[in-house]
Amino acid sequence: MTSTRSRPAPARPSESRFERLAHWSIRHRRRAIALWLVTLLAVLGSSFAIGADWNNDFALPGTESQAALDTLKRSSPAQAGDTVQIVMRDPGGVGDPRTRERVESMVAEVSRLPHVAGVQDPFTSGAVSRDGTIAYATVALDDTSNAVPRAAIERLIDTAEAARGDGLQVELGGDAVRYVDAGGGGAESIGTLAALVILVFLFGSLLAASIPIVTALIAVGGTTALIVIGSHLFDVADFTPALMSLVGLGVGIDYALLIFSRYRSELLADRDRDDALRIALDTAGRSVVFAGATVIIGLLGLIALGIGILQGVALGVSVTVLVTMVASLTLLPALLTVFGKRIERSVRKRALKARRRQRVEGERWRRWAAFVQARPVAVLAVAGTLMVALALPATDMRLGFADAGNDSASSGPRKAYDLLADGFGAGFNGPLLIVADGGGAAAAESLRTTLADTPGVAAVAPPQDGGSGEVTTVVAFPDAKPQDEATQQLVTRLRDDVLPPLAARTGATYLVGGSTAAADDYAHAVQERLPLFVAIVVGLSALLLMVVFRSLLIPLKAAVLNLLSIGAALGVVTLVFQHGLFGIEPSPVDSTIPILIFAIVFGLSMDYEVFLVGRMHEEWERTGDARHAVREGLAATGRVITAAGAIMVVVFGAFMTSPDRMMKQFGLGLAVAILLDAVVIRCLIVPAVMRLMDRWAWWMPRWLSVRLPRVALERRVAAAD
Repeated sequence: MTSTRSRPAPARPSESRFERLAHWSIRHRRRAIALWLVTLLAVLGSSFAIGADWNNDFALPGTESQAALDTLKRSSPAQAGDTVQIVMRDPGGVGDPRTRERVESMVAEVSRLPHVAGVQDPFTSGAVSRDGTIAYATVALDDTSNAVPRAAIERLIDTAEAARGDGLQVELGGDAVRYVDAGGGGAESIGTLAALVILVFLFGSLLAASIPIVTALIAVGGTTALIVIGSHLFDVADFTPALMSLVGLGVGIDYALLIFSRYRSELLADRDRDDALRIALDTAGRSVVFAGATVIIGLLGLIALGIGILQGVALGVSVTVLVTMVASLTLLPALLTVFGKRIERSVRKRALKARRRQRVEGERWRRWAAFVQARPVAVLAVAGTLMVALALPATDMRLGFADAGNDSASSGPRKAYDLLADGFGAGFNGPLLIVADGGGAAAAESLRTTLADTPGVAAVAPPQDGGSGEVTTVVAFPDAKPQDEATQQLVTRLRDDVLPPLAARTGATYLVGGSTAAADDYAHAVQERLPLFVAIVVGLSALLLMVVFRSLLIPLKAAVLNLLSIGAALGVVTLVFQHGLFGIEPSPVDSTIPILIFAIVFGLSMDYEVFLVGRMHEEWERTGDARHAVREGLAATGRVITAAGAIMVVVFGAFMTSPDRMMKQFGLGLAVAILLDAVVIRCLIVPAVMRLMDRWAWWMPRWLSVRLPRVALERRVAAAD
């Protein structure tokens, strides 16, 4: 049977906001599409004209490394900037007259470049290896790496590398060089193409498959351009656009798929296209709004951590989720109206083929639900054991940051890292900068002597006076790599045991700073503030679920299972990146990963929780039969949830191809979390738990129920329907 579109009737006063939104999209479909396209072109054009102003704000007020940096900025600004190492190797010896002349000429030229505060000559500073084949020159920049213009760093690199040749190898290291050297990846394209293939198999139509992807791409493209403009007003990290693309593509396709799937179901129930769209927005649309709200709550919870670099990330990704949600509620209905006739024809043709083969919609999922309900304890025991086993490695997770030692062996910063380690020791890649405030030259010399006698310190550079006479810096080189636990322990030992007695004796204030100490401070700050963040996000999300489902056990179940999937994802990330599974270079897990994965996965898991349990609740309200509600809820949503999960897995998993280690960890963590959530939790654990809870799943004390506001996810079907 083929339905025909009737002329949209005026919105009735009894219609919900979502139904009125559907009517608006139907009546003004071309205007809605044009408005989205014009807005997209406007923000894209503005972003290209203005350009980005990224700022990786790693400031952590209240930490010792930040206090050390603030002291230097106040009394000796020249010493507060970041540094670049120019590392040279000549098998014949860097002291060879011809080689030395080229090196000294290059150092002199570098010292005259813009944004260079000074350069230490390797021959006068003693920065030559014992065998005489490796040397390094330290270039002091006049600001932090993210504040120095990219063009200035590129010019510095070109000037230094011009000295290469005739056996002389020249490589550059340092954060500023790593930022310039980092290449881009095609993860977004790979993920989008894979998602398109899955949607074609799901709907059997290229047109139907393209509409959710087009909706997501327009929303993500516009939001990314918007955040480029916003980077001039707020501190936004340079990796924010990649995270926005990652999350935006995932949730954008996901939200559009949920609405499109309900639209398809209503068409197969012999609704006309306008009515099918109205019902889809009034049911799946509500779920999308609720799910998007929980993701945004999780992301905005990052603000409570007080970590500057994450606040810009939270803003950018929150705006992305908000815009993709709005696009799913306005742009998607308009596209479905314009292409509705062709889509309906494809949907009905595919359904007719299924009926000829005697396939009943959702019958396989009904049988699966019956299988789980028949043995809930066994299913719960097996699935729960798997999840706990995967989560256990996360209890041993160490936080830190990747450095050049984790880069590709062919990259310049990695080569410089390896040369420094070969010539001077692993600790030369992660020096500690100890600031002595007060006490004069005697306090600084006492500091140098004390550090030289401290176990774990391989070498100590002479004190450097910044010119004020009161503030002096001493550089200490650990005997272990920057990421080693021994180096973290050395920082703690210096702060707690070594320097306090020295400060009491000399009257000076000693502060341990530098990038290695700052990374340690950042990891500790995350660990200390994470419980508050988790409490805020879990508490607000549970409250929302309680209001929607009028239940005490549903929110508790959702919180526990979401935490379990996040723990399992972090366990896998720990195994792969910290312990080097599959040949990955071992290193601590990036300190931002647990927070970001928790914020995003907790919200995304709510997508499936709301969509699945919402349909169960709809059947429970209609029949009062708890077991029937579980079967029908899974039958109606199982196919869509697994397809949506598969799409998110391939989109997130595609970021494993990124050259950036943090993005690899982020992509793997999200992909594993969504895979486990969509397959193990939604298809196994939730049906088993709902069977065990039975009618109690929907229980709430009357005194609490009457005090909570009513927010319905299910459309109340009118008699006319």
